[in-house]
Amino acid sequence: MHETLFDAEAMIADWRRYLEQRRALAGEDIDELEDHLRGQSVELQGTGLSEEEALFVAIRRLGKLDAISHEYALEHTERLWKQLVMGSGSATRGTTDRELLVVLLLAAAAAFSFKIWDLSGLFALHPDQDLPLFYLVHAPYFVVPWLCGYFFWKRSLQRADRVKIVPPLVAGLVVMNVYPFIPLGDTHLLGILHLPIALWLVVGFAHAGDRWQGDSGRMDFVRFTGELMIYYSLIALGGGVFMALTVMLFSSIGLNPAQLVFTWILPCGATGAVLVAAWLVESKQGVIENIAPVLTRVFTPLFTLLLAGFLVTKLFAGQDMAMERDVLIIYDIVLAMVLGLLLYALSARDLMAPPGWFDRLQLTLVVCALLADLIALAAIAGRITEFGFTPNRLAVLGENLILLVNLGWSAVLYRRFIQGQQPFAALVHWQMVYLPVYAVWAAAVVILFPPLFGFV
Repeated sequence: MHETLFDAEAMIADWRRYLEQRRALAGEDIDELEDHLRGQSVELQGTGLSEEEALFVAIRRLGKLDAISHEYALEHTERLWKQLVMGSGSATRGTTDRELLVVLLLAAAAAFSFKIWDLSGLFALHPDQDLPLFYLVHAPYFVVPWLCGYFFWKRSLQRADRVKIVPPLVAGLVVMNVYPFIPLGDTHLLGILHLPIALWLVVGFAHAGDRWQGDSGRMDFVRFTGELMIYYSLIALGGGVFMALTVMLFSSIGLNPAQLVFTWILPCGATGAVLVAAWLVESKQGVIENIAPVLTRVFTPLFTLLLAGFLVTKLFAGQDMAMERDVLIIYDIVLAMVLGLLLYALSARDLMAPPGWFDRLQLTLVVCALLADLIALAAIAGRITEFGFTPNRLAVLGENLILLVNLGWSAVLYRRFIQGQQPFAALVHWQMVYLPVYAVWAAAVVILFPPLFGFV
């Protein structure tokens, strides 16, 4: 049976004929659209898609800019979804099967790296060691190296690029195991919370490869992170149902599978599912991208109403700026979610589209978050003035100042875009340039705070 080879030029010629037949376009207009199509296709191939997959996705994306291209994509919907979701041709199926095998092996390796410490009996020889604390401290290392390995394999990165991830991984491992922490003390907890943030930037480098220095590479990683969370949440929900059914079925015959579920299925599944979710995002990119606009349009109004309602209520309630520690934590969680929502919205937006009502809503959300951040900073400053510096207060102060700078300049750039003074790309560029700041601060909290505060 002979394999049917994909002819990209024939596909582009078919697309051009469709445009010429449906609408009178000047030749230079079609040439410009074709240049854009080819550029998109090349960029998508750089992310790991085949030439055929990249061209299909590029045509679908071009439909956002050109109505006839959109009609063309709609008329080819069956073929498009078959190609993107199922794959077409023996070569594509072979590539997909091989990649799935690699992912499953890496997922199994990640699960094994989690369980080996328990199975080895090492902690039985050292009863003074706290096994749950060990897993809590080293949680990123059960996932990050294997996830980076997957992207190294998929992107075919050079050895010189692969070794660049070693220093940050080793540095985090050394700090968390050599520093004389007080177990679960302030600096120890800060290290446990901030290490995953710092190491996620390592995953970003592996994901983007040689495109990491450009805005498009970093934006693809932002989009990947958001979609990974969506897929992982869905897998987690399915896993929860599976574990509940396992317990109920075995309990019905007088057995107690709780130990099996909580010592094997839950930890191994939770670890390996990260690799599976990453593979799903990579293999379905361009299709699942449709989720991003839907989610941002649902949650942006909700978070805008939440923050606006909170600010108005606080203003009329006449409360002072003092806040308890738990309230400040809730503040920071909300602000972090707003930032994530902003980044995900940017990743889903067409850079060439003119400003619309949703952009004005986004600006409103950013301004509300900025005001909430100022309130939080005033409360933090008050607590520091009254009680002095602690590791937690300094960490929260730094994080809110970083958010203040990001949100403040984002508001300025958003206003300029809406008023037609700057392109939307300027806002995207600012966010992508600023992205490493969060990882750098997280690394500083992990490495510098413990000795600065005497490892308390």
